[in-house]
Amino acid sequence: MAGRAAVPEVIWARPERTGRGPKPAYTRADIAAAAVRIADADGLDAVSMRRVAAELGCGTMSLYNYVPRKEDLYELMVDAVGGEHELWEPSGDWRADMGRVARQTRALMHRHPWLPRLMSPVYGFSPNALRYIEHCLACLEPLEAPYGTKLELFAMLNGVVATYVRNELETAERTRALPWSEEQENAARVAYLGGRLASGAYPHLAAAFTEDPGPVDLEAFFERTLDRILDAFTPPTAR
Repeated sequence: MAGRAAVPEVIWARPERTGRGPKPAYTRADIAAAAVRIADADGLDAVSMRRVAAELGCGTMSLYNYVPRKEDLYELMVDAVGGEHELWEPSGDWRADMGRVARQTRALMHRHPWLPRLMSPVYGFSPNALRYIEHCLACLEPLEAPYGTKLELFAMLNGVVATYVRNELETAERTRALPWSEEQENAARVAYLGGRLASGAYPHLAAAFTEDPGPVDLEAFFERTLDRILDAFTPPTAR
């Protein structure tokens, strides 16, 4: 006998509680906070319905009465940390405001290193996400562009920040796992690269390193990346 077809459901459209019966022992906020604590301490892979139930002191099957699927649990987590975004009165300078948004998002992802893995448009319409998007559109009000273009800017900025932070986190994780120091690793790689460039097989790359052989200032690189994204959306007459 064929099973009943699954019906798509949005966790936010589901009442947190009905008007009947006893008051639930936990709220969605309680469940999300427990899951975030686990992910912050032990990583996203440590988050399971069983682990969250244990954190709350309830049975695993009881938790499914509040959160039907693990995907819903992830959505609650993303919304919970999204509530940490500071929302300010727009300054009237959309570039400055969006730069502030990007820096704040980067800091948020470093506080919750599992967050870049869950960055998805699917989770983009939770209560805190909607407030955040509305805030960003208010900051972009001075930009003379259609709302579709403004949403593209918002999505591009979020995507670039998530990719940048993921690279930062993975690099730091790899460095911690090395059996030698980061300085020793870099020295060995620079020595190898120097030998390859001296072979004459890569003249353009050799010229590039000759022009600017110094270490990369990652903070300055991040700021230049932001500027270039915002430049792409700045009307030519305003540049």
